Amino acid sequence: MPTLTDADRDALKRAVLALEKPGLAARLSAAVGAPLDMIGRALPAPITDVVARSTEAAMRTALRIALASLPEAAAKGEQSLVDASAIPAPGRFDWIGGSSETRHKIFAGVSGAVGGAFGLATLAVELPLSTTLMLRSIAEIAREEGEDLAKPENALACVQVFALGGRSSAESSLSDSGYFAVRAALARTLAEAARYAGNKALLDEAAPALIRFSTQIASRFGLVVSQKVAAQAVPIVGAMGGAAVNVAFMDHFQSTARAHFTVRRLERVYGQGTVRAAYELEKAALGA
Repeated sequence: MPTLTDADRDALKRAVLALEKPGLAARLSAAVGAPLDMIGRALPAPITDVVARSTEAAMRTALRIALASLPEAAAKGEQSLVDASAIPAPGRFDWIGGSSETRHKIFAGVSGAVGGAFGLATLAVELPLSTTLMLRSIAEIAREEGEDLAKPENALACVQVFALGGRSSAESSLSDSGYFAVRAALARTLAEAARYAGNKALLDEAAPALIRFSTQIASRFGLVVSQKVAAQAVPIVGAMGGAAVNVAFMDHFQSTARAHFTVRRLERVYGQGTVRAAYELEKAALGA
């Protein structure tokens, strides 16, 4: 059985820390200066309905962009998963921030500022926009970790990150809600969606297999969207607070993506069994 190098073991340790101790609520609390229990409070039913509808719309948008990165769609000139045409070209804004991840945080902060200034009324527009920005950042991270996004499974794995980052702090302490458990729960619908996308010349996000996948992702993503909305609902959060919330939100999913695709990269090198065993050892050492 191959043994992980010191560098790869260090990378795995960072991945375990990011995946098993998500800490989004703590980041949001720090962003708006509100106590953690306020961020985790239950939202009124009408707001919950708006969050659910907006989350589903955001996942449909993410799925459509992910499918557009596949060869059949790319040949038709549709929007690519990593094409930055929907946002200002990074090359023209190098003075803003050094890395692409930083630029995505800045763009997310701008959209969050609008949400913070105008409140819940903008969620239906702001959430799909910020989700698209996150997906583009996730895709770039995936490519950096060696993923071929022309393959359906890999493109859809980028969308999967929204579910992997959708665990609450309470969930992360449960033995059946760890990273590999969530991956296993998503594996069947991911495989079905990938088979459909890979076998169809005409990609259609309304196909039952893709709807099931999108719905499963949205159900978990909605957990952290509720936390985001609760944070932005803190009194006098305003535009600056809304920007800070979105930056924390983006950073959370960038960290999740980096960790997820690090694990996948190591699995390609060492095999799933070896990486899973090493992951569990690191998880135990962290007390996760």
